[in-house]
Amino acid sequence: MSRLKTVVGFLALCLLLLARVAPAQAAGQRAEIIVSAAASLTNAFDAVKKGFEASHQGVAVVSNYAASGVLLRQMESGAPVDVFASADQKTMDQAVAKGLVDKGSRRDFVRNAVVLVVPGDSRLNVKSAADLARPEVARISLGNPDIVPAGRYAKEYLESTGQWAGLTQKYIFGNNVRQVLDYVTRGEVDAAFVFATDAQKAGAKVRVVQTAEGKTPALYPVAVSATGGKPAAKAFVDYLLSAEGQRILAAFGFRKP
Repeated sequence: MSRLKTVVGFLALCLLLLARVAPAQAAGQRAEIIVSAAASLTNAFDAVKKGFEASHQGVAVVSNYAASGVLLRQMESGAPVDVFASADQKTMDQAVAKGLVDKGSRRDFVRNAVVLVVPGDSRLNVKSAADLARPEVARISLGNPDIVPAGRYAKEYLESTGQWAGLTQKYIFGNNVRQVLDYVTRGEVDAAFVFATDAQKAGAKVRVVQTAEGKTPALYPVAVSATGGKPAAKAFVDYLLSAEGQRILAAFGFRKP
């Protein structure tokens, strides 16, 4: 089923991009670059996109957001991508190993952190991850560790505290970190592991219980596609690392790498 969803998502992405790119090329409009980025970057990259386009008048950015692992599968399937931004090093390592990105263009551009949160109106009095074992905490959401970096970081943390196996029956896996955030803001789960930037976005809808960082830092890498070769793709990466790009990202809670 997950493979079918990946194929369907890939086909939908291709149709969307063809619908956007073909008319632009026919009409001789601005050049476009396709930026595939981790779901946790959605709001920040929407703002970065505006800043970049304002300073690069001849370029339009087409954004594609999903879990990092899903984006990797799309690239493997031939989806057109000019810039790839992952929420973890492992997925980018795989993209490099598969020859999908230009290794020399790879840069770490922001840092994040995983936090344990509960709904803003929760009455369960969860004060730390140790409380997740209590019977009244019935549902804990996190991203699917196989494809979602935030879920992988959360699993690493819970393994380090010896809790992972004991909480198995309580896990509700999300297809990306924003889905996990939706679960907890709607009160559909009792607790969740999300990025600190997602918790900031949710505001009063969630309450941060604690930081839940394992041994692997949540460093976000970005790279230009191996098949892209567009000057604007490199310019986008440079913009992320520029003072202006970093200022925009910081406004959404991201820290310098």
